[in-house]
Amino acid sequence: MSADLPWLTAVEAARAFAARRVSPVELMQALLARIERLDPQINAFIRLDADAALDAARAAEQEIAAGRVRGPLHGVPVGIKDIIDVAGLPTTCHSKILVDNVARQDAVVVQKLRQAGAIVMGKLSTHEFAIGGPSFDLPFPPARNPWNRDHHPGGSSSGSGAGVAAGFFPLALGTDTGGSVRNPASACGIVGHKPTYGLVSRRGVFPLSFTLDHVGPMTRTVADNALLLDTIAGHDPADPGSTPSQARYFGRFLERGVRGLRVGFVRHFHETDMPADPEVTAALEHVARTLEAEGAEVRTVTLPTLGEFSGLNRVILCSEAWSIHAPWLRSRPGDYGQLARRRLLPGAFIPAGDYVGAQRRRLQVIAAVEDVFRDVDVLLCASSMDPASRIEDAEETGRTYPRQARLPFNVTGHPALAMRSGFSSSGLPLSVQFVGRYFDDATVFRVASVWEKSLADRTARPPLG
Repeated sequence: MSADLPWLTAVEAARAFAARRVSPVELMQALLARIERLDPQINAFIRLDADAALDAARAAEQEIAAGRVRGPLHGVPVGIKDIIDVAGLPTTCHSKILVDNVARQDAVVVQKLRQAGAIVMGKLSTHEFAIGGPSFDLPFPPARNPWNRDHHPGGSSSGSGAGVAAGFFPLALGTDTGGSVRNPASACGIVGHKPTYGLVSRRGVFPLSFTLDHVGPMTRTVADNALLLDTIAGHDPADPGSTPSQARYFGRFLERGVRGLRVGFVRHFHETDMPADPEVTAALEHVARTLEAEGAEVRTVTLPTLGEFSGLNRVILCSEAWSIHAPWLRSRPGDYGQLARRRLLPGAFIPAGDYVGAQRRRLQVIAAVEDVFRDVDVLLCASSMDPASRIEDAEETGRTYPRQARLPFNVTGHPALAMRSGFSSSGLPLSVQFVGRYFDDATVFRVASVWEKSLADRTARPPLG
């Protein structure tokens, strides 16, 4: 049992605590020992708060003994991407600019985690300001892919994806502006969900793009992902992008199957807009056949092209990011890493008319996607078009990084989940993406759960020591 402790899911851990088969202290000690031994190879953590995490585990154990349980994540460890505030810890955004920036209070999502009983283990690697990476000219090294440490773990929530996949914690929070929860999920073979825009508060999270940013759960299983979303979702009047919603109990359909569901397969994303690696294409077709065998109706559908989505995302993201970073880029340009500086500076040259035009066109592409959702319940499409590149091959990473179909759903705000679809011949995870109607995240989890159950190698673990 001790060797398997780091691989307990959040659901399994909570049940084991309740049944007194495992204590929060035993789990935390197993995780800390694994992190001490293996994280020097992975670099998932910027700041491991080991003493505080162990103290919190002892307190959780005492509360269980006294019959007091704070919530469904009582005693369950979680890692936090280092653009999300945790009181008393630096929020560095992986940058020299904010290396001494100690948060005074928890972000709303961290407050919700603590209220549910979760234990924060520390702050996790990211790309600089969630845009500049993977980089080797920053105060901290980039995270690496546990399936092959020579490869990229996806970004920008790189430490979150790598740490979950490596068995350092069962739960993590990431953020997603152009795919930054779903990219590490795809590269590291875990489950990453970008919730419906406005479903999760972003207060206390350093922004990249006000109208594209999302906070999302990253886990090893679909059930854990739904449980984590249950915990962090909810209206926040102090977040201008937050939307009042009745959406909750996101795992309520996990056992319902997909019989009768209409699945729209967006084949043109990976067949014509951006032709994918043949292994990615084959895996996507296998997902479609599996859902059909389980009773879903799969039909081909057409959305605006990836090129159009990409152009809109680029104009909106660069314009909004420039509005945030302009003072530092003018006064401290040398304190940015090369990649972040290169990706942020174009925002200075985008005319206001182009930004307004992009926002107007955005409404039209949203309407086009909504029109497709009149005839289907969920979309199936590619996430990454290639397996993860070698992390030190800057040219190959630069080529493959934008080869993805995630950013359309930052532009539209629909809920989107990425997870493993199989493995490449070289042993790296391949991925698939499921997309739902606004605030129907539960149906996305429903389809993902059926696919997860069909994976013969769903319990595969990275080849770490």
